Amino acid sequence: MSLFLRIMESTEIEEVLAFENAKLKEQFVDESERMLQSWSSKWRKEALENYLPKGWSFLARDVNQKSEFSDEGLIVGYFIAQPLLFFDGQTQSLWVEHLQYSTLQARDELCDLAYKLSREKHFQRVYFPNTPALAPTLKTMKAIDWNSQVMMLKTTKSNS
Repeated sequence: MSLFLRIMESTEIEEVLAFENAKLKEQFVDESERMLQSWSSKWRKEALENYLPKGWSFLARDVNQKSEFSDEGLIVGYFIAQPLLFFDGQTQSLWVEHLQYSTLQARDELCDLAYKLSREKHFQRVYFPNTPALAPTLKTMKAIDWNSQVMMLKTTKSNS
């Protein structure tokens, strides 16, 4: 699989919603249950409309798979994020609100991208959702539990 990662654009919201709805169909047979889940999801349309213009959300496409939405390939993962200023005693941190993927390669490369981007921009930390699916990758990157719902990864050699 050959992945292409780049900043997500507002024009891709419908494609992301289709990606997420396909994931919901895998989890929930009942359509009404899928609808209830989508209403409280972190990837709701209004959340995407808020995060994407900020320029800190990225997607991964498999260039070897065709997509009905894009010539760049099929979405296999993405994250929505935003910078946090003066949070938890740090000047700048990246808050990854939601990370979704359909392949482990996409998961790993998106986590690595968030880390490298934060280092490049001189952010002190990256915060990720603490989920069983993300934990193996984040633990290998030396992330620690910040609380029960969030994992934190230091991106500088600070003591705090």
